[in-house]
This record gives sequence, C-alpha cells and structure tokens, in this order.
Amino acid sequence: MFTGIVSALGDVRAAERRQGLLRLTIGAPYAAEGIDIGASIAHDGCCLTVVEKSAEAGGSAYVVEVAPESLALTTLGSLNVGDKVNLERSLRVGDELGGHMVQGHVDGLGEVLSVRQDGEGWRIRVKPPESITHLIAPKGSIAIAGVSLTVNEVDDEGFGVLIIPHTWSVTTLSKLKAGDKVNLEADMMARYAARLIEARR
Repeated sequence: MFTGIVSALGDVRAAERRQGLLRLTIGAPYAAEGIDIGASIAHDGCCLTVVEKSAEAGGSAYVVEVAPESLALTTLGSLNVGDKVNLERSLRVGDELGGHMVQGHVDGLGEVLSVRQDGEGWRIRVKPPESITHLIAPKGSIAIAGVSLTVNEVDDEGFGVLIIPHTWSVTTLSKLKAGDKVNLEADMMARYAARLIEARR
C-alpha cells in the first residue's frame, strides 16, 4: 500500500529481458540496509518487488522484475537506461498519509493531451482509457505516474490536474509533453463503490 507521495527519483541503470520478464536495475538514494529482498517499491505508480540489491556511495542499486501483464498495462516496458522514475516505499504503520490510498495496481495508460503553465503551477490534461472514465470525478483523487493528485475538472475529452511547484520539481511530471503515455490508478474508493453498484443491478 502506498500514498502517492513520491519519496525519491530513481534512475534506470539496466533493462534486460529474460523469459518474458523485464529486469530493471534501479539506482536510488535509499540505503541498501533499509531495503529488504522482497520489499515492495512503487515505480511510476507500479508496485514491484526487490529481488536483488547492492550498496553504493550515496544510496543503493536494486533489481526488480516486471511481469508480462504489467508490461502490457504500464509504461515500464518503454523505460530506457538513464530514464528517471518516481519511487515510493511502501506505507508502514504510523506513517503519515499525505496523499490518498494507492495500491500500486495500474488501471491503464492515459494519454497526455496538454501541459501548460498556470500561474506558479502547471496544468496537465489527460485522456484516460474508457474503462476507468466512470471512476474519475472532480475533486476526487487519482494517481498519475505514481503521484497522488486531485482532479480539477472532467469533461468528455478527459480530465485535468494542477501541479504545484514542489511536485513539479521532485517528480517526473515535469518531463511530460502532449502525446506521452502515463500510468493511471483510479481512486480505490471509487473503484469499490462502482463495483458495489454493479453488483446490485
């Protein structure tokens, strides 16, 4: 379980295909002794399991494996060496819940429609996959590339979010441009409410 509050930017050190899996080596500022083998870390909003690790000056390098289903539903398969990824360690009991409850289970890919500066912030508009449009509502929450954001507006074309300067500076959202694909996870409460309504029909 996560909160959508990015704790660090990682960099892709290696990307290797093995028997249908994608093995990613990620450099991160996390201390190696604080990362357990089997730990869950969200990468651009996708929960992945640490299978190897090593210490290095100023942080660590670790390996995660991406299964075929995750490759089909997320942007992880398009990562290249040198790319940055939003990282978040899994939530621990007692941690501050600063964003919203995020599972790290990407619902699908959205397409960035536009990115423009709006005052001191930036406004991003996204076209979501049709399968989750009914789960997105004004003032509701959504995770874009693992970042917890509030939906500002919704229309037939898509939805918009406003990014504050801090979030812009510490995540990969500042690299987005029109036409890019982004991992989307709809709000968990909206998902279960929709499922309950369907079950009662």
